[in-house]
Amino acid sequence: QVQVVESGGGSVQAGGSLTLSCTASGIIGSVTTMGWYRQRPGEERELVAIMAVNGYTRYGDYVQGRFSVSRDNRKNTLRLAMNTLKPEDTANYICRMTWRSQDFWGQGTQVFVSS
Repeated sequence: QVQVVESGGGSVQAGGSLTLSCTASGIIGSVTTMGWYRQRPGEERELVAIMAVNGYTRYGDYVQGRFSVSRDNRKNTLRLAMNTLKPEDTANYICRMTWRSQDFWGQGTQVFVSS
C-alpha cells in the first residue's frame, strides 16, 4: 500500500522561509514524477513545482525564483525550500507521487504566512 506523507508546514512571517518534505512509502523502484501543489481557501488546486526522475523541473509562474525543489530517489522523498514567503502563499501544500502511471496524493501540510 502506497502512502504519501508531508511535513514541515507551519506559521511564518512574510519574508520568512520554510522547507516542506514529502515521503512515499510502499513503492518499489523509482517514482516517475514528484510534485507539490497547493490549495488556497476557496480556490482550486494549483501547481507549485514538479520534478521528474530525469531531473526535469517546472514551477508555477508565481514562484518567481523563490522556491526550490529537490528529490532523493533512494528515499522517495521530495523537498520544497520556500523563501521570501508572502501572505498569498498561505495554503495547504499537497504532495503527489506518480508511480507506475498512478497518482498518489498526501493529505497536505498547512502553511500560514502572516503579514
